[in-house]
Amino acid sequence: MLAHDAASVEAGRGRNTSSDRLARPRPAPLGLYRFAVSDPKAVLLDVGGVLLLPAHDRMLGALTRAGFTPAVETLDRAHYWGAGRLLEGAVSTEWPRYWNDYLDGYITACGVPDELRTDAHDHLASEFAVAATWTRRAPGAASGLRALAATGVRLGVVSNADGTIEQQLRDTEVVQVGPGAGIEVECVIDSTVVGISKPDAGIFRLALDAMGLAPEDTWYVGDMPAFDVAGARRAGIRPFVMDPYQLHLDAGYDRVSSLTELAERLRG
Repeated sequence: MLAHDAASVEAGRGRNTSSDRLARPRPAPLGLYRFAVSDPKAVLLDVGGVLLLPAHDRMLGALTRAGFTPAVETLDRAHYWGAGRLLEGAVSTEWPRYWNDYLDGYITACGVPDELRTDAHDHLASEFAVAATWTRRAPGAASGLRALAATGVRLGVVSNADGTIEQQLRDTEVVQVGPGAGIEVECVIDSTVVGISKPDAGIFRLALDAMGLAPEDTWYVGDMPAFDVAGARRAGIRPFVMDPYQLHLDAGYDRVSSLTELAERLRG
């Protein structure tokens, strides 16, 4: 997760209250998905929630302007809680509706009082509209990427983003195509650049084509079940959801707590 249009969620902002106290719909059943049991030749990675997270200072600033300052240690968990609000198998993956649900979940997980939710929603939406919000490396991302690369698996990136993610990843020294300060990947597929967004299977097929891969030889790691699990499955790719806070224990899809854990599975 990265890109969104803040203006598109105006009509629904702040609609939920803390009466939904971290309630989550039951996940869709796994269904008749069959994936190869052998290790993959390549792992494709999402950016938001896998490689980068929202900058703490920006999130704290937004919520403080709304009149509430949460503990900084709640912020990353709030992201993953919001990211799982709309589960794979949901009736709609319309982005404005989803983004509104993400922000509502984020606000709830931070413990924002009911009377401040609307203001918190507005300030967070404005902050997330700035690409520079996504500048913080996800904890363990660097070591996890090194561990994955050390297994010999090939790496690529597929992200719903705003057209700048390839340069942003290079600037933050996370990954880059070709040699550089970060881990080398073979492609960075940005939805705005290619004109296709998850959960459309087409964006995954572009990565497969760029790397000369078959779907059954590929895994994907994302943080949003409705987009990442659904899209990867449609493309025939085995998906994993990044779940460092154990929020999806009863989910009908594969989970990992870190990229290092995924690398350990590969070494298995």
